[in-house]
Amino acid sequence: MTSKKLPHDHGHLSDELQAAMPGTGTFETVSDLFKMMSDGKRVQIFWLLCHCEECVINISALLDISSPAVSHHLKLLKTAGLIISRREGKEVYYTAAQTSRSEILHKAIEQMIELTCPADETFEESHAYDSQIQTISRIHDFLIDDIRVRHTIEELSNKFLINQTTLKNTFKTVYGRPIAAYMKEYRIKRAMELLARTDNSVAEIAHAVGYENQSKFTQAFKDITGILPRDYRSMVV
Repeated sequence: MTSKKLPHDHGHLSDELQAAMPGTGTFETVSDLFKMMSDGKRVQIFWLLCHCEECVINISALLDISSPAVSHHLKLLKTAGLIISRREGKEVYYTAAQTSRSEILHKAIEQMIELTCPADETFEESHAYDSQIQTISRIHDFLIDDIRVRHTIEELSNKFLINQTTLKNTFKTVYGRPIAAYMKEYRIKRAMELLARTDNSVAEIAHAVGYENQSKFTQAFKDITGILPRDYRSMVV
């Protein structure tokens, strides 16, 4: 934007600020988004889909609005790029798009809810965090229950009804590692126990801890321990 000579120079508006200010069209785009989110039910549906994946019928039953009304709101949200959908047989499932726009809007909605309902705010924030910790603990137990199975962040988010960003950040806070790094170390520690206590082959142990490919297991083992699985076994047996 080209700097303009203003009628009154109060010294408040710098040329740099004028130059950095986006054009009117950009603000119109933002305004259109806010207009689209002017319906409370639509905001509620978007918030729900930030935490889970659902179909029209279930959303309708949960929020006590008709299926055609839900479909209308979903169409507008999808057109705006805030949600995505997938078809499984005859059923269509909706969830929030994993985009910066969706994540920022989700955070803004939750912050506005806190500002609108400030009573006992400290307690509410503490309660919410405690609830997140409990959910992360359940996710941890689910992950290590059968380490042969690998779960995606999206799958965990949908199963435990927790936002993907919150899931990743809180898990790292509680367990000191991102989920992928934590599970890699957990699998290798379990493999070390099996190498030391059993006569199973390296290939069998690799499969037992979630590696279908023995070479990938060997590389992961070396990444964590600095030595090959067979060399570790010879040291401890």
